[in-house]
Amino acid sequence: MNGPMPPSPERFFENAHGIYRSYAMKAALEIDLFTAIAGGATDVAAIAGRCGASERGTRILCDYLTILGFLTKENGRYACAPDAAMFLNRQSPAWLGSAIEFLLAPHHIEAISRLPETVRTGRADTTTLEPDHPIWVTFARAMAPMVAMPAQMTAGVLDVAGAGPMKVLDIAAGHGLWGIAVAQANPQAEIVGADWAPVLEVAKENAAKMGVAARYRTIAGSAFTADLGNGYDLVLVPNFLHHFDEASCTTFLRKVHGTLKDGGRVAISEFVPNDDRVTPPMAAGFSMTMLINTPAGDAYTFPQLQQMLTAAGFRDVNMQRLPVPISTVVTGHR
Repeated sequence: MNGPMPPSPERFFENAHGIYRSYAMKAALEIDLFTAIAGGATDVAAIAGRCGASERGTRILCDYLTILGFLTKENGRYACAPDAAMFLNRQSPAWLGSAIEFLLAPHHIEAISRLPETVRTGRADTTTLEPDHPIWVTFARAMAPMVAMPAQMTAGVLDVAGAGPMKVLDIAAGHGLWGIAVAQANPQAEIVGADWAPVLEVAKENAAKMGVAARYRTIAGSAFTADLGNGYDLVLVPNFLHHFDEASCTTFLRKVHGTLKDGGRVAISEFVPNDDRVTPPMAAGFSMTMLINTPAGDAYTFPQLQQMLTAAGFRDVNMQRLPVPISTVVTGHR
């Protein structure tokens, strides 16, 4: 007999135990479990020996990760599922495991624990937006692997390769990969990264590693108050606006408008939900991250971003979703 499924408490229990999934991932990454399995350790004893862990703990963790879909199990032997093999094996060029250091940083976990009060007040009690907060150095080091591909795709969407000499400002540069991707695509591009001074040390390290240090300089300070210069052909604003309310974003974008030469562009990389604010799930769900971690931030829809940019003086505002999760580029011209 077909028909709707009866109500079940299963969804409640799965989500109530969601923290188990997060910390199982954290534990597996900290002991390099996926790397061990990908490297040929496939039974409990071998995995435990490679990871320096107990056999009991290893068995239970491996079984749990199998339930979650990160491992497969056959005849008592484990293997990495495709996602884990590509992104969670430290030897993979697509390794993303370092992101867990930021995503589950103690500051974030503490903020999550205060969510009931945050929902009541509508404002997170946080210090992360204060000058030189150390969480952003953690962010710059831990999250760089996650944005390498979107940064390169953004440089492609902006068609910078054949643009000739360019002066580019990368605001809230963090790890620096957005500006570095432009520099790699265009050998005539000069990049200026703006962020807090300790964070910019990470960006400069990455610029040196990627061979563009000679064309990479920095401006330390708040994006709202620092002298960012002018005459830029392109200003990159990656994953920054979502930390602030719409009025603050509009004020900031007016400043960005003033840094550009006539005909210059701003390129905003953001989590952009559809107008229904519940799809696509990852972009729409980012609003909860902002509720937990900022006093007034949000994941903004394209009409909201378009309104901010237009109010700041930009024209020809367009949006393009990239073929990677939660990556959208919004552009506007001066």
